Order: sequence, then C-alpha cells, then structure tokens
Amino acid sequence: MSEAPLMPKATAVWLVENTSLTFDQIAEFCKLHPLEVKGIADGEVASGIKGHDPIASNQLTREEIAAGEKDPEHRLMLAAAKVSLPEFKKQRGARYTPLSRRQDRPNAILWLLRNHGELKDAQIMRLVGTTKSTLEAIRERNHWNSANLQPLDPVTLGLCSQIDLDFEVNRAAKDRPKVEEDRTQTLVSAEITTAKPSPTSQADVFGAPAPKSKPTEEKLNVDSVFGKLKELKSAD
Repeated sequence: MSEAPLMPKATAVWLVENTSLTFDQIAEFCKLHPLEVKGIADGEVASGIKGHDPIASNQLTREEIAAGEKDPEHRLMLAAAKVSLPEFKKQRGARYTPLSRRQDRPNAILWLLRNHGELKDAQIMRLVGTTKSTLEAIRERNHWNSANLQPLDPVTLGLCSQIDLDFEVNRAAKDRPKVEEDRTQTLVSAEITTAKPSPTSQADVFGAPAPKSKPTEEKLNVDSVFGKLKELKSAD
C-alpha cells in the first residue's frame, strides 16, 4: 500500500479539475473515499481548498497521469522521493514555552490547581511546561511571587490548547474511582408528604352523619293546669 501524497485533499482537487481520471483512481491515490472525491467534483466538498499540483511537487509524473487516463483500471503510483527526510521523533519532556509567556505559567498552574484538582502533577507539567519544584511551591504557597499570583486560564494565556486541556481532564476523570451514592437515607418528596389520604369508605367521602336528637317528652302537671283555670274563672 503506497503512502498518501502531500496535502491529499488539495491534490484531489487539482486532479479533478485538470485530469480525466476516474473518481476511484483519484480516491485510491489520495487515500480518500470515492464519494468524497465525487463531492469535490460537485463542489460540495473542499470548496475553499486551492488545488495542489502533484507534478510540480514531484509526487506524480505526467506519464503516470496519461497512463491512468487511458486505462481506468490503472492505479497511480506515487513517485519516489529524490531526497529522503528523516523521521521526526517527538522529544519527551516539558512543553516548550516562549519567553514572553513564561511569566504567566504560575498563574496558569494556580488556575489548574483550583479548577481541576483531579489532574495529576504530570498532567499539569505537560500542559503548562513547568517543573515539579515550581508546581509544589505554588501548591504549598511557597512561591516567591505567591502574593501576586492570580488564577488565569492556560488556554487564554496560550500555554496550551483547549483540546489538550479537555483530553487531560477526561483522562483524569476516567482514572478517578467512582463514588457510590449513599441511598440508605433519602428525603421523601413534598408531593408525598403533603398529599391527602385517599378516601376508603363512604364516611370519608361524605362525612359522618350527625347523630339524631331524641325529642324530649314534656310531662304535664294536671294540678297546675286546673289551678290556672280556676284562677281565670275567679277573675271573671
């Protein structure tokens, strides 16, 4: 499997505009999907990308393009580079920080310690490009400029990118052990505590009937009645 050319999408734009190669040939040479190459031809993909000439950059020869235009089954081969470049190896160690921004590193370290306590020391050192001794001095408030330090976002200061910060935060969150919630004692919701009990009998719905009062029987005193009649007769 051959390597992809330099700037594969820009190369595909140039090949679509300047050759009659098929979408499959261009897609295989540029290591793209055939539908993506079709989108480039339709103007839906890479509309703002300027085409890159692979002939001028010695990645493809005119003879190879002509052979591909004659035979749709021909697969384009990347031209051998005349100069072999050494493989770039990323050096391990602290991130390089420009001199103009090194004075902001303590403020960025203080911001990370306050807002992302889950980060390990090695992660903070990678993000800001500091040393273990400086990190410990800021954490213990032993830094020579501790009184004037202010927490500032390292992304805003340009010490690291937001992608790098999110990656380290998510990585620290995965390494942190999960805390199980204590569900032994829970508060009952207000809807349950303030809800009225549902009626279970007819008396609960309509209320208990009031007790009927018994009529009191009046006892007549015969002597008092006739005594009053005699008094009326004597008055007449």
